[in-house]
Amino acid sequence: MTRTLDVALIGAGFIARTHLPAWIGLGARVRIFSTDGHAAGLAEEFGVMEAASLHAALDGATVVDICTPTTTHRDIALAAFEAQADVLCEKPLALTATDALEMAEAAHHARRRLYPGHVVRFFPAYVHLHKAVTSGELGRVAVARFTRTGRYPTWSPWFADPALSGGIVTDQMLHDMDIARWLFGDVVTVHATQRGHLTAPAAERAVATGSATLTHASGVISQVLGVWGPPATAFRYTFHVAGSHGTLSHDSLAHPSLRMTAGTGAEGDGVPTGGFGEDPFATQIREFAAAYQGGPAPRVSALDGVAAVRLAAAARQSAATGLAVALDDAAFDDAHPHTPMEKNRR
Repeated sequence: MTRTLDVALIGAGFIARTHLPAWIGLGARVRIFSTDGHAAGLAEEFGVMEAASLHAALDGATVVDICTPTTTHRDIALAAFEAQADVLCEKPLALTATDALEMAEAAHHARRRLYPGHVVRFFPAYVHLHKAVTSGELGRVAVARFTRTGRYPTWSPWFADPALSGGIVTDQMLHDMDIARWLFGDVVTVHATQRGHLTAPAAERAVATGSATLTHASGVISQVLGVWGPPATAFRYTFHVAGSHGTLSHDSLAHPSLRMTAGTGAEGDGVPTGGFGEDPFATQIREFAAAYQGGPAPRVSALDGVAAVRLAAAARQSAATGLAVALDDAAFDDAHPHTPMEKNRR
């Protein structure tokens, strides 16, 4: 039996703006609440309602879409579960694994669903990569490299404070660490570096970089690189995955398709993506909405959200100490079998 999509959209910034058209396209009834004074304008622009308070937004909601700064996610999610609503929470679920796990367990106890907004899993290039890896098309994968570059997010001051955002490792690189875990399974060690944040008085001089080397239990080694640069920095993401049957690479700026190279070194036929097709944010929300209404579980679970926060926290610890940090995701999964999550699909 399907549930009506009555959505409380909490937040009125960039992510809220990307989510809102998808909910409207699904015929959802949406009301927006935000404390930054932008809810009224966004509601008027899209022809939806503004809620006067968080309590008013949650009243009667079947889904709460959390698009607010990271440090507010936990409290809003707990209030949503108390109101008997399912939750879509923009990544990361929280800054600490303790808070993320509390959110997941609260969802379980309330018999509600919690899904993290790991939208990169819905981008066509990564969908194709996942199929190539899991089908065995690449053979036995040995190494993978992921990069993500964009302008420093100066449009909201909280990004510049690692105490609020976790810095580039948590806010940006978490995307690719999640992809690496989705593809290659649990991570046993992380070694990371992190440099720079917004300390210069001029925003155009703000630069941050990070790197993380992940060793998976499967034996695969993944490298994740992130850059936040000056305002003119073009958004770009790449990956290069090498296996015994060949390599698969993608550069979002250099070419719109994936490039497959055979194990002999000869370049095979390109695998065109044909553009994005449906917006990945819309694909994500459509898949989540189907699950909220009683359909199949989506490709990302609350467990994935918790695991990504654990990875990011380990990477921050490694960057601070200069030492590799050990994790045991398998033991973590077994220690918390009561959490409302499916195992990550790989």
